[in-house]
Amino acid sequence: MSRQKNTAGARLFAVRQDVSPRARAVLTALAFALPLLMWSAVSYTPFIWHPYVLVEDPGDTTVAGKYDYVREGQRVELAEFEGRNRELAAAGKQLATGERANPIYLPAPHEVARAFVTAFGTEPQRRGDQWLHESLWHSCQIIFWGFIYSAMLGVPIGVLCGSLSFFSRLVEPFVDFVRYMPAPVFGALAVAILGLKDEPKITIIFIGTFFQMVLVVSNTTRQLDGALIEAAQTLGAKNRQLLARVVVPGILPNLYRDMRILIGWAWTYLVVAELIGEKSGISAFIYQQQRYRNFENVYAAIAMIGLIGLFTDQILAFIGRFLFPWENERPRFFYRIQRLFGGAREGGSDTQAQAQARVAVKAEASR
Repeated sequence: MSRQKNTAGARLFAVRQDVSPRARAVLTALAFALPLLMWSAVSYTPFIWHPYVLVEDPGDTTVAGKYDYVREGQRVELAEFEGRNRELAAAGKQLATGERANPIYLPAPHEVARAFVTAFGTEPQRRGDQWLHESLWHSCQIIFWGFIYSAMLGVPIGVLCGSLSFFSRLVEPFVDFVRYMPAPVFGALAVAILGLKDEPKITIIFIGTFFQMVLVVSNTTRQLDGALIEAAQTLGAKNRQLLARVVVPGILPNLYRDMRILIGWAWTYLVVAELIGEKSGISAFIYQQQRYRNFENVYAAIAMIGLIGLFTDQILAFIGRFLFPWENERPRFFYRIQRLFGGAREGGSDTQAQAQARVAVKAEASR
């Protein structure tokens, strides 16, 4: 029994070995539970932090003193609260009462959870401002168009740089230079050229992802098995045929994963992008709620951004299982349907890239 436990424990920390499905589920739950537990401990346990006191009764307010500004509902530092009570005690008056509290910028988990619902019903403070659901939808559109434009240009250039030394030497030095420039520094130019609406925001998302995308895609392209290209070249395949029938099909699974990572990169530029020019989207909502000190709404909006990004990534991962079933350790439902109709073989050793190379070889041989 102890030997089995040691084996299970060793497997948890084995290099480049996956854990059991049960351990995977537990660890995934802990990934979210541990930060929540630490947040709850700081919020609900006074002796851990709670540097302020929320005044419930200021005592006798007629007594003058250094701390006579303490009033009901105020959140004052513990030293100030104790100083006020010393003044009241010296005058023989009623003492102030209150409860320990955290700063207003750190609401408790239950307050943020309640804000997830109430924030959608919170009317904009100013006429013309967007409701929360409108802000979220607007932000999703900014991310979508910025990333689409970036991918439309960045993926082809990256594939060419990874495949042809000519394009690599021509493009990558400049791209490698620009990628170290923070995308927000182009905000002033984007506003001057494109105006105050959504165009400069989309431009910042584009700049923030395009240059990284070119280098990531080119590196992914270079990792394709060279034997596949050599086999096609031996049978007379030209450069265009190599790109269309071997390189692009061979890198598709890894390219798809790169896009999942890079779309997360786009989200990291969202807040900065939306504060350029005319404030809009979820960033404008966060900014307004911070001004009115509704920090529970601020935390809820920040968490919504993370949840939308996580949901998007999981949807893309789910779709990837159907697009590239041979990449999974176990055949999925769609893969089994393919097998049922003779479209795939279980346990086959061929990768999709190898299959595409065979197609190219057969096509050339038939000519």
